[in-house]
Amino acid sequence: MSDTTPPVFRPFADEAAVQTIGGLSLENGRDRIAVHGSLDLTRDRAGLERARTLQAAVNAIVVALARAELPEAVADIAKSHETVKNPFA
Repeated sequence: MSDTTPPVFRPFADEAAVQTIGGLSLENGRDRIAVHGSLDLTRDRAGLERARTLQAAVNAIVVALARAELPEAVADIAKSHETVKNPFA
């Protein structure tokens, strides 16, 4: 990666950005980043590029966390248990 490449992933910047690396998704949030999927890091140039992209994203997350005043823990997201009528009934 060159020094002129703009940062791809801005951790905790918004509630909408997603960075996808292979089959791995990093979903941004203001108080958490969700990581979903899987990623194959193959022993070739493509695998090296995916590894570097993943490293840059994780490094950006670590830097953002290290610079912030952090609470002891973030509250868990309350999931709605709303009952929805079965559309197939």
